[in-house]
Amino acid sequence: MAQKKMILDLDTGIDDALALAYAVSDPNVDLIGIISSYGNTLVKTAAQNSLNLLHLLGADDVPVFLGESHSSTTDHFDVMEISQLIHGKNGVGDVTLEQSPRDVESQSGIDFLISAAHQYHDNLIFIPTGPLTNLATAIKKDPEVAKLIGNTTLMGGALTVPGNVSPFTEANIHQDPEDADYVFSHQKNLTMVGLDVTLRTLLTKKETTAWRALGTKAAEKYADLMDFYIDAYFKLSIDKKGAALHDPLAVAVGIDPTYVTTLPLNMKVTYDRQSGDYGRTIGNKEKLLEPTTTKAAILVDSPRFVSDFQSTMLSILSK
Repeated sequence: MAQKKMILDLDTGIDDALALAYAVSDPNVDLIGIISSYGNTLVKTAAQNSLNLLHLLGADDVPVFLGESHSSTTDHFDVMEISQLIHGKNGVGDVTLEQSPRDVESQSGIDFLISAAHQYHDNLIFIPTGPLTNLATAIKKDPEVAKLIGNTTLMGGALTVPGNVSPFTEANIHQDPEDADYVFSHQKNLTMVGLDVTLRTLLTKKETTAWRALGTKAAEKYADLMDFYIDAYFKLSIDKKGAALHDPLAVAVGIDPTYVTTLPLNMKVTYDRQSGDYGRTIGNKEKLLEPTTTKAAILVDSPRFVSDFQSTMLSILSK
């Protein structure tokens, strides 16, 4: 049993599936649960995807919880067409996964996170890879959560590069900028792993070919869904050199911060719909002279991370 405990907050699409595999396989953490979110797909689909992927990886002991189904300012959520093109209509590259024998937990994901924060304190690593609605909701329900979680490493935002939804806005932040701003303004020990670094970590079919060569069912399924992702990146001209390891990089940094160079910075998220300044992650000029526990990743050791990621995947997919 590892001392550090990890909770993933996933809108389970393809790079979330990679993050899940990375977290399951790393001996330095115990993955104690997954909270589902909306984004790449609907929240219930994300939950079932997580359960099915855990089953594929032989990790049926990890519970999955439902989080919020839409943003704090809407009453429903519709999956964007671009998300379906990148992740497939089912969220996992239209790959069919065997149904997990386990059901989603009856406890809400919000209450699970609050309970875990009080139980594990500094030993809890929380990794949200979708919108920040679940974390914001937990803090609003129990403000102590903002101080109790030892390490929150999120995938989202863009500080030094353009966004992927607008020139300013990254997709996860765009889903709920209001709650994202609430998290940036309240959560302690927060690290943003945004497009600044994730776009520098690319996987290609050279790596997925090595997965297929393992000959296991898990290797075949993961290679299928990752190849779908790589092809989508190419067809949509997102990147023709490979597909970015967005969410697994956040997991890796949550475990080993030395993968990235960070900038200490009190940040905010803009949400002015009238001006169009909506969903930008940027320094808060009102707090530039105040102490900060918030950091933004601005550089990454790409060769080391991609190599370590591939080694991790070859290990977990060989079983």
